[in-house]
Amino acid sequence: QVQLVESGGGVVQAGGSLRLSCAASGLSFSLYSVGWFRQAPGKEREVVGSIRWSDRRTYYGDSVKGRFTISRDNAKNTLYLQMNSLKPEDTAVYYCAAGFRVTSTGVGDMRYWGKGTLVTVSS
Repeated sequence: QVQLVESGGGVVQAGGSLRLSCAASGLSFSLYSVGWFRQAPGKEREVVGSIRWSDRRTYYGDSVKGRFTISRDNAKNTLYLQMNSLKPEDTAVYYCAAGFRVTSTGVGDMRYWGKGTLVTVSS
């Protein structure tokens, strides 16, 4: 049974940092493209950052470029998201997701999803 479990969310002041982790089990992690997504109240789920399985190419949403860094540790079956210079508009539930050998890393390309972790950035 595939499980993705996020951790590291919380409340932080604007300008602060948080590091999210996603522990994966029940899958051959290295064969999956993985990503972080977020959904704010009343908004659609959007990609924050992703890593393609084949060439480790990373992609970032425009609103987080230069502030967030995605990384993966295949030996530990873990995905990370380092978030710096946080803004109130980064407030959302953050989800990690995985898609088996997908080359695109959009919301619709992901097969497995975690339950999410809430990040709240206060002004």
